[in-house]
Amino acid sequence: MKKIILSTLVLSVLFSCKETPKTEKEVIVEEKEEVAIVDRSKDFPTDIASVFKAHGGIQSFDEKNSLVFELANPEGNEKHTTDLKTRHARIETDKFQLGFDGKEAWIEQDSTYFKGNPRFYHNLMFYFYAMPFVLGDDGISYDKVEDLKVGETSYPGYKISYGEAIGDSPKDNYFVYYDNESYRMKYLGYTVTYFSKESSEKISLIEYSDWNDVDGLLLPKTLKWREYQDGVVGEVKSERNFVNASASSEKMDFTIFSKPKEAE
Repeated sequence: MKKIILSTLVLSVLFSCKETPKTEKEVIVEEKEEVAIVDRSKDFPTDIASVFKAHGGIQSFDEKNSLVFELANPEGNEKHTTDLKTRHARIETDKFQLGFDGKEAWIEQDSTYFKGNPRFYHNLMFYFYAMPFVLGDDGISYDKVEDLKVGETSYPGYKISYGEAIGDSPKDNYFVYYDNESYRMKYLGYTVTYFSKESSEKISLIEYSDWNDVDGLLLPKTLKWREYQDGVVGEVKSERNFVNASASSEKMDFTIFSKPKEAE
């Protein structure tokens, strides 16, 4: 009888010893290490960092993984979806679907409604909309420029240029002008070199007039293209409005950016 009790006790101890490490291992597997987002504010000129801060902060933008917005059109809105880390993109309308999968741009449509260049257009509105935060991308140089004078008001500004082989149009230049008190963006000047591949002196000008709080980021509600020549700001030529915007830390499913079989 004593032998049976002893054997049972030994088996019980051995069984317990084998079970304990298994339980500990399961706990370790379930633990997930969070990756901290480094605040890059000190990487930029003080004024540019202040502009980022006025719009919610560059760290807040870096914590986001996706951005969705709609470009309002009378004939139907364009829904733009962008992965903020890879810059994969997708544009959806009733007439066509357009995207960029990281290697090539594609378009799917039943007609010839969209006559532009998919590669040029896939991130065009995203760039204007995600200002000023896209000016925090790698490979950018910042140079102080003369103030932009509009009426009796002067707006301080910086020229933004890119290193070689940065993006599809490294010779593009941007000029960001901001309110001297609030540090919010007010105007954006830009050149287009995608098609010519040559530097350009022709500057187009956008006024950033209204803003929306999009999940902690201050992003534009309305963009107004202004007449601009020889440093003189003229009348409004056209405007674009943005609705239904959202920014999230959740990562996108990459399949939505994949080129459909029927796409060009």
